[in-house]
Amino acid sequence: MTRYKALALTSALIAGMAAASTAASAQTETDTISRISAFFQGADLRGAPEIVDCTLSGGARTRCVLITLKAEPKGYTPGPWCPGNISDGAEAGGIWLKDGEVHDVDGSFIKNLAELYGDTEWQLYDPDTGDIRFTGTLQACEAAARPDVDPAYQNYCVQCLPEYMPENATVTFVIPLEPQPAGRPQPTHFSGSGIAYNGIRLDGPAPLDAILAAHTIAPFDDCGGHVNTHVGYHYHAVTDCLKQAPATFGPVPAEHGTQIGIAMDGYQIFPHLMVAGTEPDDLDSCNGHESEDGSYHYHAGAAGSNAILGCLTAQAGCVFEAGTATCDASKPPPRP
Repeated sequence: MTRYKALALTSALIAGMAAASTAASAQTETDTISRISAFFQGADLRGAPEIVDCTLSGGARTRCVLITLKAEPKGYTPGPWCPGNISDGAEAGGIWLKDGEVHDVDGSFIKNLAELYGDTEWQLYDPDTGDIRFTGTLQACEAAARPDVDPAYQNYCVQCLPEYMPENATVTFVIPLEPQPAGRPQPTHFSGSGIAYNGIRLDGPAPLDAILAAHTIAPFDDCGGHVNTHVGYHYHAVTDCLKQAPATFGPVPAEHGTQIGIAMDGYQIFPHLMVAGTEPDDLDSCNGHESEDGSYHYHAGAAGSNAILGCLTAQAGCVFEAGTATCDASKPPPRP
């Protein structure tokens, strides 16, 4: 064989291997889209998931899945949040978190806020009628739900309703196909913790200090969710409303329960408790650990913890509140 024929054969072999690798990669991405679509089949997906280039929170450039959803659960109607009178029972309101405990936001809870927090400035209701002051318009919602609460809405029960969102409002998530190591734990206050199988954002901790400083309460409904006008309905706590996804995305160790979500770094999220009803005893600061097969995953924090995940172990992707854009999570935008 001449030198030129050998070079031509080598080039052909390399080209063939590259083509085979490209085909295999394309098939893997097709399979990923299929599994993602199955996992979110109960969500309000807006278009098929896509595979895109992305830059993660630690600067890693990789491939991600892009998912656009409308932030409304299909399985139930969100709410209620604020009771109307201090005589109302638990069915009229949602829940609130304090010191790791979940409290029903009923009329008695609103009436006893001054005692609960040891602060006589709390007074969310009319002492003559028992009627509770709550935000009942979009304007009031936006003024009371911002970090620097409008003084006019201090001592209010804050509720923003799903109908305040534009009809075509969507949220786009960009999540790495394969988790990329991070030099240190990544915070969840920019990206959130992840997405539940019903398409609802699993958010970072609620800013309780800012809320309470204005003597306001912004309850979650019994499913742990409430609405803001930037990302729509989203969860700050995982309750028993999230039970079992229609499909899984990755390995599911039987003793850990069923997968309820995908974290913003690509790892799976499981319920707070193991199948046996016990808490995992070896979780790291992000609420994650390795199962017996060596795969890493998270368990959602207890409902009263105000931390679905403590942090993200790997690099996070992006969240876009309107339309789509190129994901570069290494330069996170300021939180609204």
